[in-house]
Amino acid sequence: MKRNDDFATRRTHLANLTDEQLKNRFWELTGQVVDPLLKLGHEYTSPAIERSILLRMGFSSLEVKEIVAGALERELLGHGAGNIVYKLAVSKDIPIRDAGLALIGGKYWNEVEGMFA
Repeated sequence: MKRNDDFATRRTHLANLTDEQLKNRFWELTGQVVDPLLKLGHEYTSPAIERSILLRMGFSSLEVKEIVAGALERELLGHGAGNIVYKLAVSKDIPIRDAGLALIGGKYWNEVEGMFA
């Protein structure tokens, strides 16, 4: 069976674009695909999902329970518990694990709330 190759026809609208324009078009289309997925993640996360993410980041089940509880208490869970820990680690220039343990110890929650205000 021979496949009818229509690549030349399908690419006509792209033929006159520069490399930079193609790159911009790629990222524009990528955004159209990814943005709805991110929106779903923000709107439909749950404590179980966030605990699962933190477990994959190397925290124990007891540790993730505390981090998720802190995020829930402060109504930050929609930002993602893993994201909260990651952004804190970046802002403080500390390892991710240290950032999570600091949150468990009650440190930095005010700063985290400010990051996502």
